Amino acid sequence: MSEKKSLTKKDLVKSYLIWTFFSHCMYNYERMQAPGVVHAIAPSLAKLYGEHTEEMKDACKRHMEFFNTEPNIGGCIIGMTLALEEQKANGENIDPEMISSVKTGLMGPLAGVGDTIWQGTLSPIALGIILGMAQEGNLFAPVLYLIIIGVVLYGLGYWSFMKGYYGGREGITKIISGGLINAVTEKATVVGATVLGGLAASYVTVSSGMVLHLSSGDLNVQTSVLDSIFKGMLPLGITLLTVGLLKKKMNVNVILCILIAIGIVGTLIGFF
Repeated sequence: MSEKKSLTKKDLVKSYLIWTFFSHCMYNYERMQAPGVVHAIAPSLAKLYGEHTEEMKDACKRHMEFFNTEPNIGGCIIGMTLALEEQKANGENIDPEMISSVKTGLMGPLAGVGDTIWQGTLSPIALGIILGMAQEGNLFAPVLYLIIIGVVLYGLGYWSFMKGYYGGREGITKIISGGLINAVTEKATVVGATVLGGLAASYVTVSSGMVLHLSSGDLNVQTSVLDSIFKGMLPLGITLLTVGLLKKKMNVNVILCILIAIGIVGTLIGFF
């Protein structure tokens, strides 16, 4: 009876670190993150199948297929892949096509969750804290941002990777079918939108300097008209305009030109 092949915690940590720092090492439009996947799991595959064997070559070929996900939350797919490859290397009935199907089926949903948590929630919250400190002249603010992102992001990525390996496809499928992904995405979206709204209110500064000279006295458009209708009307309007243009898939440079043009025209007519 052949000895059972198994990956150690050291093997898993090595694959996790390679994936974390090299997931986009050869990012391209044909295969996206596939080279990063192979680079990350190759040491573990070599231990399972042996170097320069046909099994090793086949494993590398099947993982060079198109793959694209958010690398931190999506890291659980890589951990799960190693678990399936380990089962296959030990003679269990694991179809290579099934491994590919599981990867392909999970990469989209987990990319959505990862992007929502990272770009829509964690990063804006961290920036909201750090920008306020930086404006007050705190030189430690950039370092604190790196610490927050490093601890939270890489800690979350490590947990996800190991969860994928030890939970396997059954664990990930249970999470998805249980509605946890939808719940997390929904709550993270709400938190992220709230934080972004707070950032816009704090850091988008637009005001009118127009003063109307009436027979009854001077009328300040900003304080007497706009603020009395809705406090922060102009910053909110500029923010909503920008968001609306982004939703229309307009080029960022074009949006910047539009905002600059609004500023120039508003200044020339004396509104700003």
